[in-house]
Amino acid sequence: MTITDIHHVAVLVADLERSLAFYRDLLGLAEDPARPDLGYPGAWLTIGRRQLHLMVLPDPDAGAERPEHGGRDRHIALTVDDIETLAGRLESAGVAVTRSRSGRAALFCRDPDGNALEFTALEAA
Repeated sequence: MTITDIHHVAVLVADLERSLAFYRDLLGLAEDPARPDLGYPGAWLTIGRRQLHLMVLPDPDAGAERPEHGGRDRHIALTVDDIETLAGRLESAGVAVTRSRSGRAALFCRDPDGNALEFTALEAA
């Protein structure tokens, strides 16, 4: 038995429309209309051949203190082809951005629910 890939990552969100405004509208992820009724609100967003699932469910970590820098917290790491354009887009939208402390071409932010995201520059093949 070998694990060969990641199918999806799921994050808990409190307000689906607010989260869609961030992930779909600001970051440009496409919403997958194939999401069935799972008994709670949510959305599936496409990232290449993978998905990000937004789930409107109670957050067992609500109120927990999070590290200021998302790289020191649970986070999703995504590759991006133009990190500086993304940084500008996030900052223009009022999203706080921090740079990688390692010197890599990477930046971190949090979504409206405090979920940490890392964006790394797409490496040349």
